[in-house]
Amino acid sequence: MTNKGNYYITTAIAYASGKPHIGNTYEAVLADAIARYKRAEGYNVFFQTGTDEHGQKIQEKAEAAGITPKEYVDDVAGQIKDIWDQVHTSYDKFIRTTDADHEACVKKIFKKLYDKGDIYLGAYEGLYCTPCESFWTESQLIDGKCPDCGREVKPAKEDAYFFKMSKYADRLIDYINEHPEFIQPVSRKNEMMNNFLLPGLQDLCVSRTSFSWGIPVDFDPKHVVYVWLDALTNYITGIGYDPDGSTDQFNQFWPADLHLIGKDIVRFHTIYWPIFLMALDLPLPKQVFGHPWLLQGGEKMSKSKGNVIYADDLIRLFGLDATRYFVLHEMPYENDGIITWDLVIERFNSDLANVLGNLVNRTISMSNKYFDGVVRATGATEAVDDDLKAVVTSTIAKTQEKMKSLRVADCISEVFALFRRCNKYIDETEPWVLAKDEAKHDRLAEVLYNLVESITIGASVLHPFLPETAEKIAEQLNTTLRDFEDCDKFGLYESGKKVTDNPQILFARLDAKEIMPKIAEIQAAQKAEYEAEQARLNGTAAAEDEEVIDIEAKEEITFDDFMKMQFQVGEIIACEAVEKSKKLLCSQVKIGSQVKQIVSGIRKDYSPEEMVGKKVMVLVNLKPAKLAGVLSEGMLLCAEDAEGNLSLMTPEKDMPAGAEIA
Repeated sequence: MTNKGNYYITTAIAYASGKPHIGNTYEAVLADAIARYKRAEGYNVFFQTGTDEHGQKIQEKAEAAGITPKEYVDDVAGQIKDIWDQVHTSYDKFIRTTDADHEACVKKIFKKLYDKGDIYLGAYEGLYCTPCESFWTESQLIDGKCPDCGREVKPAKEDAYFFKMSKYADRLIDYINEHPEFIQPVSRKNEMMNNFLLPGLQDLCVSRTSFSWGIPVDFDPKHVVYVWLDALTNYITGIGYDPDGSTDQFNQFWPADLHLIGKDIVRFHTIYWPIFLMALDLPLPKQVFGHPWLLQGGEKMSKSKGNVIYADDLIRLFGLDATRYFVLHEMPYENDGIITWDLVIERFNSDLANVLGNLVNRTISMSNKYFDGVVRATGATEAVDDDLKAVVTSTIAKTQEKMKSLRVADCISEVFALFRRCNKYIDETEPWVLAKDEAKHDRLAEVLYNLVESITIGASVLHPFLPETAEKIAEQLNTTLRDFEDCDKFGLYESGKKVTDNPQILFARLDAKEIMPKIAEIQAAQKAEYEAEQARLNGTAAAEDEEVIDIEAKEEITFDDFMKMQFQVGEIIACEAVEKSKKLLCSQVKIGSQVKQIVSGIRKDYSPEEMVGKKVMVLVNLKPAKLAGVLSEGMLLCAEDAEGNLSLMTPEKDMPAGAEIA
């Protein structure tokens, strides 16, 4: 295979505050698919991932657990690495920011920037978000809360070292304008330019004194290095950067070809990080890609709700490659993706079992039934073969074009288009009919050869995404996976080879009725674990996101006032978004024998699809009114937490639509 040069890819390092859910794991799988694809193309790939282990949040969690921060991160980093290994992440290095060589290099970097005059001692007084490890000004807050995560911020005042961000701002703006590929997708670039760079950068706080869990500043040890300066430098320390003289590996692989990160940390990677590199006189990475999020049913994952989906649970229920397939195939290029247990089951059955698994099993079974497993090219071709071969041999070029812009989901769709074309080819050629005519046995052999050859090529292109499945296919076809350079050539499968006489089903169809009770057990265990953890830490089972909320009391009403209001159970039978509004949903609610139309401002918390079938509590005798031009004939009752998240009030037991609430 032609050597196409070096390729350095990184993920963001996972924050070691807890076990990563599937949304966190998605990034590792995505990076792995890209790394494997690049290796298959002939690149010398170095793939780095790891854990971010310093900061106030971790120190507080360790204190609450009654252990040292190092003991805490050792445990969590082990969990993260185990999950990454379970999903077969083919990293070349797993870096930890508590690694001795990383910590030593960060101290040198801080001192170099200080000696250069880019870091100076000052004092900070502002608003601090502990989960994000970020300082904010009053004007940067959104509704008085952190603009990144929406949580509460607290006043903070302390001596701190600052980095002169504005010194490099114009240079960075010019670089971004001259390198349109640097920040992708384009929407992320526009956000960084318009919201941060063009309005002007403030100097950045790069040290803290209010906590101790971090890398000490060598020449002023009461300060620890700000977590983002510490964490971001992993991309260069992990491959051998040293201000006193870097390794051959660093010189070989830097600048990075791709930093793959979540969209929530684009600012740190496309503003802070390149400016740090400019100050160090190092070239900037070639591209930073801010991928979207994977959300559970459109809402935030929370253990207290029992709705967190973890990779190890998915693997246990569906298998490794089914898990990889879902997170890679279901994530849009730019917008957030949705994961639900129901959707995983549906994709497993429709794509993996029906399209791919059934194709491989049918092909091998027919080869055994009609020719004792021997696959022969006979030359008995027909016109229908040409279209199959055209689709198959063009697949590699199509995926390579998609991969240039990191459209991984589209790459997988192209491979499955090949498999679907094979299934169509079986319907077109009808091998079972050909088998009845002795004169057409050469044609039958050619059809089966074409299928085996097509599946071999498809499996070869599939390998970076579903490596285990691709290797199983090749094994059952008694062949090896092709180099990408040969995936546009048809006819390389050796005529006369014998496929396995004991084909294994790659993906057996699932029965949701058998899977859902297992999912219910997972959810119940999550809730129990969460409540036990809260009881241990706080002496109570109250969850953090279910804290007590006091609201301003309204004027007292009489019993007669209350009796004027009619509350009933309603069942939502249809729901759609209100066209002229970003907040409203319009539901058709069955209440007894009537159906009322009710408009509610709950679109950010519920999708129309998940509303259908819900039993809800309804104020039915509210005077009708128009909202955004749509008539509303009642009100759905909701609870609202301190962060403005809404939860529909539903009856604890299954009650019929129309039941009175008294």
